[in-house]
Amino acid sequence: METRVLKYFLMVAKTGNITKAANALHVTQPTLSRQIMELEKELGTKLFIRQPRHMELTKGGALFQERAKMMLTLLQQTANDLQQQNTDLTGTVHLGCVESSVSPFLAKLIQQFQKEHPAVRFSMFDGDGDTLREHLDRGLLDMAALIEPVEAAKYNYVVLPVKETWGIIMRSDDPLAVRQQMNRADIYKLPLIVTRRHIVRNDVSDVLSLDQDKLDVRMTINLPMNGMQMIKRGGYYGLSILGVFQNFNDPDLAFVPVTPTKTTGHVLAWRKNVAMSPASERFLQLVADEISVK
Repeated sequence: METRVLKYFLMVAKTGNITKAANALHVTQPTLSRQIMELEKELGTKLFIRQPRHMELTKGGALFQERAKMMLTLLQQTANDLQQQNTDLTGTVHLGCVESSVSPFLAKLIQQFQKEHPAVRFSMFDGDGDTLREHLDRGLLDMAALIEPVEAAKYNYVVLPVKETWGIIMRSDDPLAVRQQMNRADIYKLPLIVTRRHIVRNDVSDVLSLDQDKLDVRMTINLPMNGMQMIKRGGYYGLSILGVFQNFNDPDLAFVPVTPTKTTGHVLAWRKNVAMSPASERFLQLVADEISVK
């Protein structure tokens, strides 16, 4: 299967029309139609539902669209990595990061790295732990900064010197904002916004001895932005980490720690038995050197 055919397929999927796709690709319509039919024959399944003026992806076509994008992305990354073997340090480090106190830690190191290697670019991807691990597994990220706990059996990782404190984020004018701590009984009374990640919720619940069936969970989130908007409207409280509160730096919000105190660490993880690009290896070494100094 040629990459040219993958690009043909993706253009037809994007435009939903053979004529428009042929014009965009600078090929004839009969040529493009023949290539799509041969691709369907090779795969043994229909990729499009053909209508007079529109082509709609089948369920199999939608799956192949996702995989075709992934294949072309990985091919380009591989080509870039190979080019680095015989040149000065160049290319792109694909780095995933949770939104927490680890962000400024990594930002400092990225800035330092690019001063030494100005030809290296970074592709940053924000997400929660589930999304970042999925991208790691698919080869779309070289490494990812994750908040613990992490199902780390299939990853290499280093522990980062960044700790988080758990607490409740609320409006700064909420009567509870003057409290020094929030205990289990307090938390049961609150309409909560929490992370969607079960492993994190379980870990926090174990430390605080929370019965999750008694929690009034109104919303689960993967990233904090929309949750913060709900909290600012009033009537919602976020069971979250201090780093999220600090990253927003919003005077309309307040953070009250939970008791007993719950802290969480971070790791920088990458796949086992997978060769990394020279740029990624060098950045990982910088991180390791920074950790050894602390």
